[in-house]
Amino acid sequence: MTHATIDQALAEAHQRFADSNPASRRQFDEQARYMPGANSRSVLFYAPFPLTIAKGEGATLWDADGHRYADFIAEYTAGVYGHSAPEIRDAVVEAMKSGINLTGHNLLEGRLARLICERFPQIEQLRFTNSGTEANLMALTAALHFTGRRKIVVFAGGYHGGVLGFGAKPLPTTVPFDFVVLPYNDAQAAREQIDQFGAEVAAVLVEPMQGASGCIPGRPGFLQALRESATRVGALLVFDEVMTSRLAPHGLANQLGVRSDLTTLGKYIGGGMSFGAFGGRADVMALFDPRTGPLAHSGTFNNNVMTMAAGYAGLTKLFPPEAAGALAARGESMRARLNALCEEKGVALQFTGLGSLMNAHFVKGDVVRSEDLAAVDGRLRQLLFFHLLAQGIYASPRGFVVLSLPVTDADIDRFVAAIAGFIDVYGALLPRA
Repeated sequence: MTHATIDQALAEAHQRFADSNPASRRQFDEQARYMPGANSRSVLFYAPFPLTIAKGEGATLWDADGHRYADFIAEYTAGVYGHSAPEIRDAVVEAMKSGINLTGHNLLEGRLARLICERFPQIEQLRFTNSGTEANLMALTAALHFTGRRKIVVFAGGYHGGVLGFGAKPLPTTVPFDFVVLPYNDAQAAREQIDQFGAEVAAVLVEPMQGASGCIPGRPGFLQALRESATRVGALLVFDEVMTSRLAPHGLANQLGVRSDLTTLGKYIGGGMSFGAFGGRADVMALFDPRTGPLAHSGTFNNNVMTMAAGYAGLTKLFPPEAAGALAARGESMRARLNALCEEKGVALQFTGLGSLMNAHFVKGDVVRSEDLAAVDGRLRQLLFFHLLAQGIYASPRGFVVLSLPVTDADIDRFVAAIAGFIDVYGALLPRA
């Protein structure tokens, strides 16, 4: 197959996709009447229209047209257990037998809170929310009140939920806190800027690996510099581990040896249900103690029994610390295979990340911050996405790839073969290494 231009190749891929998915197109057209762009979750949209997923089982998905896919996005890291795990389903059904919304403290929330605190030792106490977005908002609110300060240091490329996204400046939907946006993985700039603002800084909020901007690991020296700088000026260091807590037995920050004051969690810990949590130092979390603290934090579904039951079953029966380590090792092996393949074929395609999370980038050289990806041709990411779909592999249009527990070695072999096939078909359009 030959293609004169990337645009031509992408147009052909779009046409093949549209021709193969009439039911998804109908679904999209019908729903667009009631939702803008038939959408209430922006990350799921892609042109010409997104697939409608009808069913999931294990690490397999089926769309509305009956096509079958190996799932390599796993609900953007929340689906570590795959789809319809019996252990999760049984726990939820059992919890529902005693009532869904009980309007009170229940029998399940305390045991999940204890389990999380024991697993992540930097979390002395915690509170539940319904999402990682809420968890980050509440952690920042805690830092503002605990310190009595207003500035929050964040990093370009950071994503901390739907209302906390950052490029070179806060995105239009970001809440209007007083943010200072710094370059990621630049320890010197962080030290200088945090020292400059000094007594104005309430919190430093950072992902130990930036997820949404392309699986860019934080360098240990950079993260340690943030710890030292926050301590020096009396600010709180907040680690957003909504994604990264799954990357090591006790979370990524713990593995790197950097202790935060507050940590936020979400995604997989709820067993596939809506979940978030924020916690850390007991003296900070005491702000929310209704017996003595000044801060109220409510939410109808914060302690709902379905999430509490699913979360506990998942962490104890399917994803104990040793399982997290094993899944991370499988991801490291897969990424090494992919990068060796790309190097062998001489193309400027690399997979960055840590453990079971990775991202494909059409660029040469080290990727240490989102600015290093500015030259990537977004059309190539789309071309890769549609090629993978045609091979029966469901990943992300931005090149994000996620392993879940049910993914098999055969699935991984199939993914690697699909990347090799992509390079063979479109090699003439790809940048060279």
